[in-house]
Amino acid sequence: MAGEQQWPKLGVSASIWRDGKVLLVQRAKPPRGIWAFPGGHVEPGERLEEAAARELREETGMSARFSGLLGLYDVIRRDDNGHVSVHYVIASYLGIAGPEEPVAASDAAAVAWVDPDRLAGFSLAPNMDEAIATARRMLNAG
Repeated sequence: MAGEQQWPKLGVSASIWRDGKVLLVQRAKPPRGIWAFPGGHVEPGERLEEAAARELREETGMSARFSGLLGLYDVIRRDDNGHVSVHYVIASYLGIAGPEEPVAASDAAAVAWVDPDRLAGFSLAPNMDEAIATARRMLNAG
């Protein structure tokens, strides 16, 4: 099996909120242009919540107070022959934004605070509608 791709890979994301709006980043790397929570790979020896905080800081310069796991989400892509080309399991963490203002950095082309009722103009990553709706329910229940 040496040289074969091992699936799935583990990633994290940070669903960060301020004043009823969610922080989204536009990807600068493929799939370029889609909007999602800040996030990325988990590094060896890194705890999941630490990875989410690191990715948030690297992509936006932001900090957050995390309140727990939002959920686990699959991102699966297949090539033209139907073979899996990408499979990530994303551990998404829910949090309240720190005092900083976000700035696009690292592999983020743009950042925006978005009203979840006004997502129509955004090309969202897979599972984002569900994740945003779940986050809103969790925040309103807390």
